[in-house]
Amino acid sequence: MTSTVLYAANGTGWLARVRPVLRKRPLLPLGIVVLSLTLAWALWPTLFSTQDPLLGLPAEALQPPSAQHWFGTDHLGRDLYSRAVHGAALSLQATALAVLIALLVGIVLGTVAGYFGGRLDALLMRMVEVLMAIPSLLLAMAIITVLGFGTLNIALAVGLSSVATFARLVRGEVLHWRSRLFVEAALVSGVGPWGIIRGHILAHAAAPVLALAALEFGAAVLSVSALSFLGFGAPPPQPEWGLLISEGRNYMVAAWWYTTLPGLVLASVVLAANQLARAIQDIQGEHP
Repeated sequence: MTSTVLYAANGTGWLARVRPVLRKRPLLPLGIVVLSLTLAWALWPTLFSTQDPLLGLPAEALQPPSAQHWFGTDHLGRDLYSRAVHGAALSLQATALAVLIALLVGIVLGTVAGYFGGRLDALLMRMVEVLMAIPSLLLAMAIITVLGFGTLNIALAVGLSSVATFARLVRGEVLHWRSRLFVEAALVSGVGPWGIIRGHILAHAAAPVLALAALEFGAAVLSVSALSFLGFGAPPPQPEWGLLISEGRNYMVAAWWYTTLPGLVLASVVLAANQLARAIQDIQGEHP
């Protein structure tokens, strides 16, 4: 309580942390707007598009962007803007689940390895190094080949392929904080290992882990869309972002908007997530 009051009194509160980051990254507010809008698309798609994403009108096939069809139409006459909006739910659900899986499994592995050490640490880290030696997209493709196709299996595959990154970071943070005096004092006072891990170590490791989660969110969006592009995701006519881009690649000369505009939506989300991740890292660097 006292430290919080002193911290605010010294003018180094939350606003003081954010201001230099905003000066360094002026596009951060735009990134937050993009992520907020995309989340709103995923949660309430009918508020942003009144057209049926699955209904096609052959007479309106491959129409360019217009006031009626903001992103144009596809080869079946379906409104591409509506499909991009409704596709946000599928793509972001898979991405969020993938990041959550990677985060939870990585925290468990990294915490156990870093806190208990010894042979268990050596064994777990060798497993992590093996995972990191395999390109994540290739590993995800191998996993989904075993699990089968579908959006849920894509999320599992992408999440498991990203575990190693979180495990290494969490292990490093645990090694850094477990030797601090306040941790030793908690041990002397009788706090158990899991109480120390939960209340003292992981609490201090939250900022870098959160930054990595934001960064991995952007990477996971790309991986999920790449697997969907390759045909491992939800079958047509479901409007996943990767599937939209895949369907349009055969019409790039005659209908540039078919692939370009859904691709710009995907790129905008990835760049916005990266901006947010870098901002969190900047805040952490300014005030460790």
